[in-house]
Parts: sequence; structure tokens; C-alpha cells
Amino acid sequence: MCFQPLTAVSSTFTIFYPEYYTKSLQLKEDAGGHTIIATSRNPSRTPDLVAEVEGKGGRWVQLDVDSFQSGDVIAELEKSGNKIDVLVNNAGFSIYAPIETMTEEEVRSQMETLYFGPLRLIHVVLPHMRQRRSGVIANVSSGASLDGIPTMGVYGGAKAGLDAMTKILAKEIAPWNIRTLTVILGTFNTNMPNSVILGKTPLPDDFKGTFVEQVQQLLIAGKVKPNGDKDKAMKAVYEAVVGEDTGAGNEAEKLLPLGSDLTPRLKGIRDYYGHAVEVYGYVTNGVDLDK
Repeated sequence: MCFQPLTAVSSTFTIFYPEYYTKSLQLKEDAGGHTIIATSRNPSRTPDLVAEVEGKGGRWVQLDVDSFQSGDVIAELEKSGNKIDVLVNNAGFSIYAPIETMTEEEVRSQMETLYFGPLRLIHVVLPHMRQRRSGVIANVSSGASLDGIPTMGVYGGAKAGLDAMTKILAKEIAPWNIRTLTVILGTFNTNMPNSVILGKTPLPDDFKGTFVEQVQQLLIAGKVKPNGDKDKAMKAVYEAVVGEDTGAGNEAEKLLPLGSDLTPRLKGIRDYYGHAVEVYGYVTNGVDLDK
């Protein structure tokens, strides 16, 4: 795919990913010829970042991905002549708790931000991309969608849902030269480890001494150390989106895993499904209708 200068909208909770997000904007802004439209739920909380982006010729607009009207932002931008070539769905936060104790309110809040929020923006931007016969939708996912640690079940489930939806979406929009990119991240030095939210429900006594309790204690103590450099990751995402440097010639690729801690998880998933075929392959192939 051959790309013209891009206009990119990246939606995120600045409170959770300020540095991660800002660096990605800097990299794109410095790449030459591309226009950045940054968004956050409350721009007034980050005046320095807003000034930095707008000082480089970008724009910063208010957007709450949890709002049913979030797509109106893209609709208004398109109406005013700002053609969105790239949509980056990067909003995210995690409530750390075992699945058993997660309240429905907590589960819905995770799904709203991690799944329905991106979906609403995709719904609005796709007709415009289809009309132009060009576009990229990049959805940022997590290694938790592949094989998460205890306490991240709902977060991982929401991300896995986004991953599955994106895979099917790629098939649906391919005829119009629109592509998707799922970015699966390992652990990175963002603000997420410093913004730990535990579930409202206290752990039952049965969880005392379990891995779940140990994970929560490590998170609260700030002892979960990331492996990845967020700046390098955002550079890789940018290159994959525009097809430059490490992304050159790989425009057709739909999955970008980032972080050395993802390698064993990816191998583990491959082995997990391979083992199932080895054990149950004869059963898998033995339940078809008789011919």
C-alpha cells in the first residue's frame, strides 16, 4: 500500500498513558508531512502536552471514549475537512482483581473503555475511509489477551475480544484498501504500573497466600518492573503504520507484537493449540456429518 501524508487520531486516557502517548505524537510529528489530532478525556489536565502538540502544528480535542457520542468528534473533523487516514485506538486501564470478585459495574467499565470505545470510533471512521479507498485502523492490545497473569482476567478478556473483532474486520474492509494492525504489547515503562486500581471487593479468605494475592501485593508495592521502552515501541508502531524502516514491505502484516516478554507467550500459545491438536486431533476430525 502506498501512503500519502497522514492525519492520525489517537484516543487514550491521558491520565493512564501520558508519556507513552505523547512520545508517539512526537515521533509522528517529527516524521514530516503528517498531521496529528490528539485526544484525551480532559485536556485541561495536561496543558503542557496540549501546548507541545499544538505548537508543532497538531490539534488536541476533547474525547471521552466511554461516551456514546464519542464518534461525533470524528464526524465533525471529517465534516470540517480533516480527513482521518489513521485511527489509533490506545485507550486503556486495568482493574486488578480475580474474575470471581469483579463486580458487574467493574466489568462493564473495562469493556466500555477497551472494547466498545474503539468500536464506536471504528463505526464512524470506516465510511469515510471506504469512500477514499484508503486507511489504517491500529488497535493497541496487550499480552494479557494471549496469556495474562491472575487479576487481569477481565482486562485480558476485553482485549481478546478486540483482537478477535479486528481480525474479522480486516477481512471485511480489505476490498477498499483499508487495513488493520493489532499491536500486542508486553510490559512497558508507561504510567500504567503507577496507576494501580484494585477491585472494590476484598479478596475472600481462601485467596490468602495465593498467586492472586501475591500479584496484587506486588502491584501495590510497585515491584512489577517493565521490560519495554515505550519510545522504541511507538517508533515501531509508527513505522508499521506508514510502511517505513522496519515497516517497509510489511504493510500487509496484521499483527505487531512488541516486547521481549511477549516471545515466550507467543510460543506458549503456539504450543497450547498444537498440543490440543495432538491430543484431540482425531476427535476434532471425527465429529463431522456422515457422508
